Amino acid sequence: MKVIGVHLERCVGCKTCEIYCAVERGSDGKTLWKAVQEEPLPQARVRVEGTNNFSFPWQCRHCLKAPCLDACLTRALTRDPKSNLVIVKEDNCIACWTCTMFCPYGVIYPWPERKFALKCDRCAFMDKPVCLDVCPCQALELVELEELVEASRQRRKEIIQQISEHKDGLIILDLA
Repeated sequence: MKVIGVHLERCVGCKTCEIYCAVERGSDGKTLWKAVQEEPLPQARVRVEGTNNFSFPWQCRHCLKAPCLDACLTRALTRDPKSNLVIVKEDNCIACWTCTMFCPYGVIYPWPERKFALKCDRCAFMDKPVCLDVCPCQALELVELEELVEASRQRRKEIIQQISEHKDGLIILDLA
């Protein structure tokens, strides 16, 4: 399964991915000029949070054991059997926001004006996620989950090695 990987050292918090997500996925006009004139204003399915020193684009992790799926009262949240992504069937959503309370990452957002929950579906009905192409810093990348797990495993081994080399067990980690 492919996931959106984030190169933390590249993200500058410009919110370009957020803007294009809102325009491409939340607007009727599909251009920024038309989107800013719409009522209600389009909303993004990805959110960039952080400071000038550290920013991170938050989007749905499509958990293998997704608590939001069990929490959804109308089954508006469902797992697509083909892609394995958790998607929102907007017509089935009753805007109760139960899913927003059960999401362990806080990446399902209420959109009360349109009466459905918003979450990243990795642009499931497009060739690829729009955020990947528009990021000016190339901080977002579509990678195989196994590759990401292996990279994390290697990083943990490096950190454990660094810690074991210090007798007092203390080390300042540079995770950037």
